[in-house]
Amino acid sequence: MTEAWVLLLVFGIPLFAGACLALVGHHHAAAELNVGFSFLTFAATALLAVQTVAHGPAFALGKLFFVDPLNVFLVALTAFVGWTTSIFSRPYMRIERERGKMTGPRMRLYHSMYQLFIFAMLLALLTNNMGILWVAMEAATLATVLLVSVYRTAASLEAAWKYFILCGVGIAQALFGTILLYLAASRQLGGGDALLWTSLNAVKGSLDPTIISLAFVFLLIGYGTKVGLVPMHNWLPDAHAEGPTPISAVLSGLLLNVALYAVLRCKVLADGALRNGLPGHLLLGFGLVSMLIATFSLFRQKDVKRLFSYSSIEHMGLMTFAFGLGDPIATFAGLLHMTVHSLVKSAIFFTVGHAAQKAGTQAIDDIRGLLRVSPTVGWGMMLGALAILGMPPFGVFASEFLILTTAMNKLPWATPFLLLALAIAFAAIFVRVQGMVFGDTTARVLEHPPALLPVFVHLGIGLMLGLYIPPYLATWYRQAAAMIGG
Repeated sequence: MTEAWVLLLVFGIPLFAGACLALVGHHHAAAELNVGFSFLTFAATALLAVQTVAHGPAFALGKLFFVDPLNVFLVALTAFVGWTTSIFSRPYMRIERERGKMTGPRMRLYHSMYQLFIFAMLLALLTNNMGILWVAMEAATLATVLLVSVYRTAASLEAAWKYFILCGVGIAQALFGTILLYLAASRQLGGGDALLWTSLNAVKGSLDPTIISLAFVFLLIGYGTKVGLVPMHNWLPDAHAEGPTPISAVLSGLLLNVALYAVLRCKVLADGALRNGLPGHLLLGFGLVSMLIATFSLFRQKDVKRLFSYSSIEHMGLMTFAFGLGDPIATFAGLLHMTVHSLVKSAIFFTVGHAAQKAGTQAIDDIRGLLRVSPTVGWGMMLGALAILGMPPFGVFASEFLILTTAMNKLPWATPFLLLALAIAFAAIFVRVQGMVFGDTTARVLEHPPALLPVFVHLGIGLMLGLYIPPYLATWYRQAAAMIGG
């Protein structure tokens, strides 16, 4: 099967699923359909990954789509986490409906928008056109606005509007950056190729440095808003706290990665055109500030989902910092961190969702004694917290160790700030999670058994990546690191 046919499956399955669930998404069996369609999407992306490993980078449908080591592993990761999140979502959303927080029409909206959200992210990852990349990011924003507001409470509507306005302003900056990119490229390329990333990459050395520097600043601010970089991060904690927990999982685990991927594609072009280190310096600055602000904000959080949303800002800052170092080892570590953060953070949100349902609240002080009422939820939360805090032998420890040692060599002055941020994050999160897991409890038994298999599958993969990286995955990381410029 050719790449074109596989891509049609990758895009066609979630699109068809979204249309189908728009019709029957309120039905009791819609959750099973959501799981089934998500699995088929993952199977199609796995087939695409196998073909890419076997045959190397390839175009599809002319030059409209492009598969290479940088995007193919993110495509497979996105579909995998999308599938496991749909499994978690099945009992979680049924409990929400039985407790009156969801109605039939809201369930239909939730299931259909979930599939369209997955489609938009896959489109953003696989397109070769920088204009379509912008359109896909905007489509992902619109889908998640509807998902965040699905409860129709005052708080969820406020969070959705805040998300829409801030990310709308950000994505407008990215649009202006894309226009500037077209302006710089139209002098070397024809109008039809001026926005194709592969064509831009081929002539990046001859692009106007002044225009490209302006374009990169706008693109970084625009897509950096979606990444959650400080100071464009204010939408992220509210969107995580007020939307359904499955959406919090895919926002932290997937959408932030896709936005950072867009930044990296732009960085490759800017590095080639400028050759003065400006893109890397900007990534270093935004990454380090994001880490510090996020970690100091952790102590103020009283809502468990807001707590882990600030943790996501911290980790996206660390990844941004790693890619800004411009070192092969740091870039390799940044890609590894993208993978393990997606897996571990989504697993944490799975446990947080069930814990909040058991306690009837998201307030940290009111969630107690999870080990007593549900040992699997308690152990899942504790292991997930230890993993995301960088305890060995989880994969987060391996990636953070590589980033820290590289920073000691290339940027010694920044190392104390990194260590300070990681230490504060450890203290703030560990104390709160320990209180939620141990002690007495007033939690109740859930109406439907929680789906905890995805939690331990994600944590198991995160543990494996701390001990052993499969050769084909290590090859992807090295090839992608070479492409990014590390």
